[in-house]
Amino acid sequence: MKLGGEKRLDILCIHHKKEWSLDISDRVLSRSLESQMISQEDYTFIVAFDNADSATRESLLKDNRNQCAKTFLNLLGHVSKDQTIQYILIMIDDMLQEDRSRVEIFREHAAKKRESVWGPFLNLLNRPDGFIMNMTSKIIAKIACWSQELMDRSDLHFYLTWLKDQLKQNTNEYMQSVARCLQMMMRIDEYRFAFVAVDGISTLLAVLSSRVNFQIQYQLIFCLWVLTFNPLLAEKMNKFNVIPIMADILSDSVKEKVTRIILAVFRNLIEKPEDSQVSKEHCIAMVQCKVLKQLNILEQRKLDDEDIVEDIDFLNERLQASVQDLSSFDEYATEVKSGRLEWSPVHKSAKFWRENAPRLNEKNYELLRILIHLLDTVKDPLVLSVASFDIGEYVRHYPRGKQEYLGRQLEKEHTQPASAATGTVKS
Repeated sequence: MKLGGEKRLDILCIHHKKEWSLDISDRVLSRSLESQMISQEDYTFIVAFDNADSATRESLLKDNRNQCAKTFLNLLGHVSKDQTIQYILIMIDDMLQEDRSRVEIFREHAAKKRESVWGPFLNLLNRPDGFIMNMTSKIIAKIACWSQELMDRSDLHFYLTWLKDQLKQNTNEYMQSVARCLQMMMRIDEYRFAFVAVDGISTLLAVLSSRVNFQIQYQLIFCLWVLTFNPLLAEKMNKFNVIPIMADILSDSVKEKVTRIILAVFRNLIEKPEDSQVSKEHCIAMVQCKVLKQLNILEQRKLDDEDIVEDIDFLNERLQASVQDLSSFDEYATEVKSGRLEWSPVHKSAKFWRENAPRLNEKNYELLRILIHLLDTVKDPLVLSVASFDIGEYVRHYPRGKQEYLGRQLEKEHTQPASAATGTVKS
């Protein structure tokens, strides 16, 4: 049986503690002292700290805050053996978990030395040992989230990119631990925008679109949910096709915690945007993705979770209202924007095209551009056939449709790099 990343990290922590406690502490540290890899004061502090109970440790840290940071960082910087570094990281993590305010110990030390607090830890993310990388990541997330100061922009970009890249690794044994770090980071609004800037939302959705277990589903959807508390991000979210992907997971979900978090995401996508038109578009997208049907199925179950029941009632009310107000063009526009074209009735309605063909030009030809983009990028034969048909109807029912279509094609080719447009390869 494969262990989830977070559980694996916890079990390995216990294992490394037991191994270290046998006789490694004195043997390894004494050898490091003899070879002058660490100083006498580092040796004295770490031995006292390692053998202390909670109360003694608190007293030790009260009088030796700077020595604590100095010793830990010296050990991480000068000891090369993986097993020793693993145990040092466990000690740091336990120390921070015991009292969140202790993250400032490292901040204060870095400020005194006029150095970055992040450098020693970010370097460890490049180690080949999975436990070292992920325990370090856990510590970075705690310092970044519990400290009074936010993480510096360049270091934040490096760390979030590392997390994103770890999520992309299908065989990553520590996936839950990576997701847990991201859950912590996404609680900070400034970190949310930085994550979006490194294409984080697309990465979350790509992982969720693959076959991952329900725990990973829950953790990554939790990250999306936290992101939607920011009104600007809530407005942009469905440009990444969040609603269709969440609807697919909802229809397959058998775990109540996954259902609960998806419904919470849907609610935020309606409640949080400040632009009412965006909220309306989100409602229409949910209707088209058969969310009302899933809500009906959920209502048949006897659910004890009050949050789920409340969210079902809210979504039912808002989606039913949107159906009443839904024009055929609203429905069509939302379908095109989703990229999931199918032969819904509007496509083959001559009346629809007579009345609405010119509306593909609205918002700087937004819908026409999307249809052209689908023809260039999508491989699904159904989407391709519907998009081709729609462009044909646009050209047929709009007098200047042919010129507009050709104009958009020429504009697209003009904006492509020369090598892409001509098919040549740069030397």
